[in-house]
Amino acid sequence: MTEHLDVAKLQCRLAEFAAARNWQQYHTPKNLVSALSVEASELVEIFQWLTPEESARVMDDPDSAHRVRDEVADVLAYLLQLCEVLGIDPLAALDAKIDRNEGRFPAP
Repeated sequence: MTEHLDVAKLQCRLAEFAAARNWQQYHTPKNLVSALSVEASELVEIFQWLTPEESARVMDDPDSAHRVRDEVADVLAYLLQLCEVLGIDPLAALDAKIDRNEGRFPAP
């Protein structure tokens, strides 16, 4: 069974990975946002020409599922690295955003 993962532990692993390769110098907010955009676009590319029905079944095909998981991981990795560099707690930011959205878009 996989050990419990949390955001801070993953951010630490990403930082250690980058440090071991001396990549921190490239992990500026600008570069991380650019990389995040590229990875998000690669995720979009998988779904680009699928019908809504096909997109709902994308995880049924092992090759497609593998590609989707890899691109989701890349997007999340760059997002977590960006949050680390900027000092943003991503879970707190999301929680606050949900609170604001509940106020902006009250349930009927």
